Amino acid sequence: MARVLILGGTAEASALAETLAEAGRREVIVSLAGRTAAPRSGPAPIRRGGFGGPEGLRAYLEAERISAVIDATHPFAGRISEYAARACAAAGVARVALSRPPWRAGTGDDWQGAAGEAGAAALLPPGARAFLALGRQHLEPFAARADVWFLIRVVDPPTAPLLPGPHLAITGRGPFAVEDERALITAHDITHLVARNSGGAGARAKLVAARELTVPVIMIARPPPPPEPVVETIASALAWLDATLG
Repeated sequence: MARVLILGGTAEASALAETLAEAGRREVIVSLAGRTAAPRSGPAPIRRGGFGGPEGLRAYLEAERISAVIDATHPFAGRISEYAARACAAAGVARVALSRPPWRAGTGDDWQGAAGEAGAAALLPPGARAFLALGRQHLEPFAARADVWFLIRVVDPPTAPLLPGPHLAITGRGPFAVEDERALITAHDITHLVARNSGGAGARAKLVAARELTVPVIMIARPPPPPEPVVETIASALAWLDATLG
């Protein structure tokens, strides 16, 4: 039975693993970066932690006799996508990247684009109350904005302050409902939402709530796409896998 490595951390990766496990035609391993203390369990074995760069990943592919890799990492996880492409090419392992389409502003949205977290931090006006929907590893550029109050949502409870300036850290794991996001924004008098253009349905609720409440959104643009081949849907990834492995 062919062994498939899914580079995960997204809802798409979980759905892929579940679909393949139910079909029973492939042996599936899901790799997670290990940034959350208690990731959701799934139907496939989980490997946590990094590989040690492209050479480490190549060695893993060869040692584990991986037949195909589906890179279903976060759209902003550019480094692992680059490593995966290099490692698979070196090991002669077929690879495809599953990258969901980015969000696009619609009628009623008030979005301002930013190039990276530092650019987003610079766009916040003094006295703003900003909801940072970014993850704790992307907060450093906001540390200098002591003139802004921040609401920070994380998965695992923090053991130390996340920023030196005024802020509140709350915990939660998506997906979130629009009504809950609307209540959160209202309860904390949020004046700006800062988000990365991750795409997908699971995290869109905060954008809908911001539109309904006329809260401006500072949208951080995506990095360059992963190396080809790239597909945008789970169905396309499964079709690629069938065409590649038979």
